[in-house]
Amino acid sequence: MATISKTSPFIYGTATDALHFTDREAETKRLQMNFSNGINTVIISPRRWGKTSLVNKVAESMADEQSCKIVRMDAFGVRTAEDFYQLFATEIIKQTSSRVEEWMDYAKRFLGSLMPVVTPSADPMSPVSLSLKSVGVHYDEDVLNLPERIAQEKRIHLVVCIDEFQQIGEMSDSLTFQKKLRSVWQHQQAVTYCLYGSKRHLLMNMFGKRSYPFYKFGDMLFLERIPIDYWQEYISGKFAQTGKEIDSKTVEDIYSYVDGNSSYVQQLSWLVWARTADKVSSEIVETAKQDLLRQNHALFIEQINSLTAYQLRFIGAIYAGKGLELGHKSTIDEFRLGSSANITAVKQALQKRELIDVEGKDVYFSDPIFVHWLRQNSKLLII
Repeated sequence: MATISKTSPFIYGTATDALHFTDREAETKRLQMNFSNGINTVIISPRRWGKTSLVNKVAESMADEQSCKIVRMDAFGVRTAEDFYQLFATEIIKQTSSRVEEWMDYAKRFLGSLMPVVTPSADPMSPVSLSLKSVGVHYDEDVLNLPERIAQEKRIHLVVCIDEFQQIGEMSDSLTFQKKLRSVWQHQQAVTYCLYGSKRHLLMNMFGKRSYPFYKFGDMLFLERIPIDYWQEYISGKFAQTGKEIDSKTVEDIYSYVDGNSSYVQQLSWLVWARTADKVSSEIVETAKQDLLRQNHALFIEQINSLTAYQLRFIGAIYAGKGLELGHKSTIDEFRLGSSANITAVKQALQKRELIDVEGKDVYFSDPIFVHWLRQNSKLLII
């Protein structure tokens, strides 16, 4: 008799490992090829569609390759150029060196304008931490050239993966900083970059507009929704492994309710799984959906309460199905949206808040659960 696991088979809210990864076969092969052949990659997709999980999967699959080393870092906390240099230098050194002595050696030899400081760390995986203090005026180029110098020293190919790279675009004088990065990185021969993040509209500006320094920096990899067929096998398999049963129609219902959003598929599947003793029922699924809405209620209330009257009416227009008709006079009059210039400003503000996405002329909500929540709270949009 097979052993039945009682541990939750679904993971959400964090990058998934290989056991919880489904599909992305073509994207995985493409990213592996890019890493192996020195092609820079920019990954673009809506939030929570699995960008970080994809990079982690490829990195783990290539972990045993002696000639290639993959360094991963998260720029979410970066607010200034100095923040970025600190993060970049310390992660490059720590992830390419196995001993503290080697950390210090690299910092001293390759970062002459920086002074390395090693201090005890509370992290059991890394008992000491490295920080760098500037003692020179040219530390920026020293830091940006660090991966190339280490790669040449070790005779390896280095792949540098930077998550939440859109934070660079939020800095003051961002274009000047982007030009600095591009001017140094584009000449490196032993280093490849993989850049991605959670704010699609910012990344599209940074990498898709001719006037921006990172235009055509590398291969643009656009993630699409994982097809339902893969989720059918994945979800039903996870239920079966834990001695529970779910039918294909219910899997379709879960997938459809969250519009194929990978993270929400995992989360709603978990909520259904946790309530199921043996076989999933329609009542269990409905209870799980309501729980998902309750879990997001406070966040959505906070987002709604921070909007202006124009922004609320704009949200109301999208909710009413006017995403393709926002510029029509009838829509402007009905929802009191003001001028065309005002609509453009509101649209940009809501994009920045990650409440909406724009594709061509269509405008739609970024979060599929927000749509369901509005059905229960649409009165909040009446101004």
